[in-house]
Amino acid sequence: MSRTRLLLFSLPLLAFLVMGYFFLRALNSDPSLLPSTRIDQRVPAFTLPSLMDARAMISEQDVKGPLLLNVWATWCPSCKVEHPVLNELSKNGIRIVGLNYKDVREAAIKYLEFNGNPYQENIYDEAGDLGLDLGVYGAPETFLIDAEGVIRYRHVGVVTPENWRELLWPKWQEMGGKGP
Repeated sequence: MSRTRLLLFSLPLLAFLVMGYFFLRALNSDPSLLPSTRIDQRVPAFTLPSLMDARAMISEQDVKGPLLLNVWATWCPSCKVEHPVLNELSKNGIRIVGLNYKDVREAAIKYLEFNGNPYQENIYDEAGDLGLDLGVYGAPETFLIDAEGVIRYRHVGVVTPENWRELLWPKWQEMGGKGP
């Protein structure tokens, strides 16, 4: 067999091995670990209306913690799952600021009236601009913000009692957060 022919027959095998390598690598990665370029940076500059009062404006100066910045929406089924946990955290003294993301104002207000409002402030990000600046992939996402307004951690997905206790609570304490 000629060298050219051998090379020609080897190419599909080589391509298969390369694709197999990347496939196996993807199988072993954790899709919830989404990198954030905003870690250790200040919350981006913004001025957006409050969800509850469209005339009241909220800016990055109002998002200094320690606090949780929770991205949520009424169209997000996972947000409904984590809402009771956020209510409980808020009752226990954890300061939470909401970022109502690409939502309908009236629906969001009714949702909070019916299900409780864990948020001290709630930023209305109808167009999703602040979410985009934060690198939000979707809701829910939760950012831990320190006293200087610096993002210290990003949690993608539902906040559960377990991941609060095992993951978020230690990070909360590291940045000076107090609570129960």
